[in-house]
Amino acid sequence: MDNRIIELLEQQEGRYLSGEVLSQDLNISRTAVWKHIKKLEAMGYQIEASRRLGYRLLGKPSKLTMPELLDKLRGTSFVPSIKLLDSVDSTQNVAQRLAEEGAPEGTLVIAEQQTSGRGRMGRNWVSPSGKGVWMSMVLRPGIPLQFAPQLTLLAAVALCRALKSIAPLDIGIKWPNDLLIGGKKISGILLESTAEDERLRYVVAGIGISVNLEEADYPQELLEIATSLRIVLGRPVERSEVIAAFIVQFEQLYTVYHKEGFTPIRTLWEALAITLHKPARLTTPSGVVEGMPIGLDDRGALLVQCSDGSVVPVFSADISFPSANR
Repeated sequence: MDNRIIELLEQQEGRYLSGEVLSQDLNISRTAVWKHIKKLEAMGYQIEASRRLGYRLLGKPSKLTMPELLDKLRGTSFVPSIKLLDSVDSTQNVAQRLAEEGAPEGTLVIAEQQTSGRGRMGRNWVSPSGKGVWMSMVLRPGIPLQFAPQLTLLAAVALCRALKSIAPLDIGIKWPNDLLIGGKKISGILLESTAEDERLRYVVAGIGISVNLEEADYPQELLEIATSLRIVLGRPVERSEVIAAFIVQFEQLYTVYHKEGFTPIRTLWEALAITLHKPARLTTPSGVVEGMPIGLDDRGALLVQCSDGSVVPVFSADISFPSANR
């Protein structure tokens, strides 16, 4: 049904097609036609609706292709396999299944759309079709479980550097791994790990990047806190270029990490962070910590200096800045 609607609209070559004609051709009600149009819009099709004239097709979603991705990634050997999917519940779920089946490090799962994308703390992630980069990567770092937070910070640095290499954007990292432009979130990173005998068996790094989303793609409540590269730059960005830039940066930093440890990553993260040296409130699983974030420790924890002068390491928390809200 959806394919037939697109076929009919394409035949009009930019002209309007009435809802009545669509209804008769498809043998469904005009209300059902409208529901299919909304579904197609959610899939990335740009369809203009006029109460008097009907519908016309303005644009189709730009799909990623395997040849395009392979061409962009030809300068790196880090990705041995790519699984390119149309629509999934979550790329994390697919990558975890592949990891359990023995998929090698660097295996990449990319989807045009996620129906149940998730972020940190179990939050939902808006993942419309053809508009962003929704991907997960299998890692097998072979490090002790206690150092898993370091990989989250490494991924944030890699993505921040990648986006800066594509466009001159004022991007900063909000602890631990959110990327913000002008105070609005543009990406999210979620690392989920499986361990055995206190060592990581594998890690699945989920990367969500709002590349070509427009304001209409966001729920009203997110417009104040979220943005996209397209909104900021005023133009669309090639998604395959974003993917390739991230993989290049990640491979470089991952190599440095294994050779030199966490210290170089910590230095880079602190240089890109917008979280440090401002009063903060951190809601942790064990309670609230208030103080001044001053840096990272060797394990990757955020060091928070409290009013009594003590320094508390925080590994997981929701962070806010009360003074910024006044």
